[in-house]
Amino acid sequence: MRAYLSGAIEHAPDGGRIWRQDIEEWLGRELGHTVYNPSKEESTVLTEEELKNYRLWRKTDYSRFKSIVRRFIQQDLKVLQTEVDYIICLWDKYVLWGGGTHGELTMACHLKIPVYTVIGIPRNEVSAWILGCSTEEFESFEELKAYLKKRYKKSVSR
Repeated sequence: MRAYLSGAIEHAPDGGRIWRQDIEEWLGRELGHTVYNPSKEESTVLTEEELKNYRLWRKTDYSRFKSIVRRFIQQDLKVLQTEVDYIICLWDKYVLWGGGTHGELTMACHLKIPVYTVIGIPRNEVSAWILGCSTEEFESFEELKAYLKKRYKKSVSR
């Protein structure tokens, strides 16, 4: 089984890395699942020069910047369509400033990929669209983990 880890990257203070690292380790250890972690993908999609400069190019070479962002989008959508079994999403205040997570959840809904959303803001502030795309919502990662253990216990090989 493979999970896609969806949530803020661009506007998250840590680039969305800490929660993804924590859940990736837990999924591997407890369920034997792997992940697609888009916060790690910059270095696999970009050249060294692009990695160093693409954020600067947003202001100095917009067309180059945009072509790089489109590569990220194409990579992420390809993975969603062909390589994942479910999505884990952190819906917090940082995701509201971006667009990728919104699109990923919409695509998952269209493809009937289960979406497990951890809500990090008051539930009444979450878009109805996003709630509609979510298969299940959780108030914490601990609640999500308990659910996943029960839901995917058959895939655990020990």
